[in-house]
Amino acid sequence: MNLAKLKPGQKGTITAIGSIGALKRRLMDMGVLIGEEVRVLKVAPMGDPIEVCIKSYNLSLRKKEAEGIAMEVTG
Repeated sequence: MNLAKLKPGQKGTITAIGSIGALKRRLMDMGVLIGEEVRVLKVAPMGDPIEVCIKSYNLSLRKKEAEGIAMEVTG
């Protein structure tokens, strides 16, 4: 499963970051790291962007960016 498939209110743990290059580096700089718990706060009506909570701060990601983040659903 990837982050883009989680529904608002669901939680998951990051298991892999499939992006490469500058995008992967940018995501990691923002705290998107393997083992971090992520909670989806809301998804825009057309599915883009997705607002998530990581390390007690909110982050908006494009659907394409979220699809590259593998998750294990925890709640």
